[in-house]
Amino acid sequence: MNEIVEAPLRIGSVPLASRVILAPMAGVCDLPYRRIAKAHGAALVCTEMVSDKGLVYHNGHTQEMLQIAKDEHPLSLQLFGADPASMAYAAAAAEEAGADLVDINMGCPVKKVVRNGAGAALLQDLPRAEAIIRAVVQAVSIPVTVKMRAGWDAAHVVAPALAERAEAAGAAAVAVHGRTREAFYSGKADWRVIADTVQAVSIPVIGNGDVVDGPSARDMLQQTGCAAVMVARAAQGNPWIFSQITHYLTTGEMAAPPTAWERYTQILAHLEALVAYKGEYIGIREMRAHASWYTRGLYGSAALRERINRTVSVAEFRAVVEEMRRHAAGD
Repeated sequence: MNEIVEAPLRIGSVPLASRVILAPMAGVCDLPYRRIAKAHGAALVCTEMVSDKGLVYHNGHTQEMLQIAKDEHPLSLQLFGADPASMAYAAAAAEEAGADLVDINMGCPVKKVVRNGAGAALLQDLPRAEAIIRAVVQAVSIPVTVKMRAGWDAAHVVAPALAERAEAAGAAAVAVHGRTREAFYSGKADWRVIADTVQAVSIPVIGNGDVVDGPSARDMLQQTGCAAVMVARAAQGNPWIFSQITHYLTTGEMAAPPTAWERYTQILAHLEALVAYKGEYIGIREMRAHASWYTRGLYGSAALRERINRTVSVAEFRAVVEEMRRHAAGD
């Protein structure tokens, strides 16, 4: 195991410091959380999905999603769309914004994305998927990666074939989520599809699905031969997972979980960053979800969430959390 972990990993020209990557997640991977994840040891952070059409038509909100902080590199900026030309345009904009890699989303299962031919819909049209990858690769000088699901459904598992097309089109790596579009996020991820994809290509394959701690990351690396693991839902409210997994992979020992005081302290820091970035009104409302994730399993968390959901100002939100932090510290 150690020789797998210690071997240097590069995605194209971009070196990674570890084997643990933050997955792109809509509503989670905004700039404040990416910076937090990076500070906690994520080797690579990925943005939320960015619409190619939003960039083509200069949508204000979409343009804001191109903001990148100096301390979150290396960063992968994920794009979604169904047209090779507009995806190429968007990729060039991502490179100009300072992204270290461009990732193409071919796995999002959400209906409003799929019905426009993007995301997981491309699992049903491999020639178009390959054309998009080729156009993006030709439009930028930075590495291009592809995030995909196993397939549309259990009867149509296409990840190995799509990965082959991606490599042929010039992609530097692929990430495979071991669930089909039909499965959404239910059931157990099929790691055999990840292993089959590893065997199909010579570029790095990043495994995604059911990695929740050090042992599960080790198991995925060993069972599939993938080059790195990508953490999604297990990172919600738990940025410590990146350093914990790396610690386990390098030492074989479980790192101590964060204390309640550490969790409350991180909530306060996340709150300040989110409000500074998005303003008080939006920041507080989005932070409610993050606070719910941060406090999972803590004593009194249900009552805390109820109080937080009633707050309407940063001062009120901060006061509730600081009260709980004092209790956690024994004051």
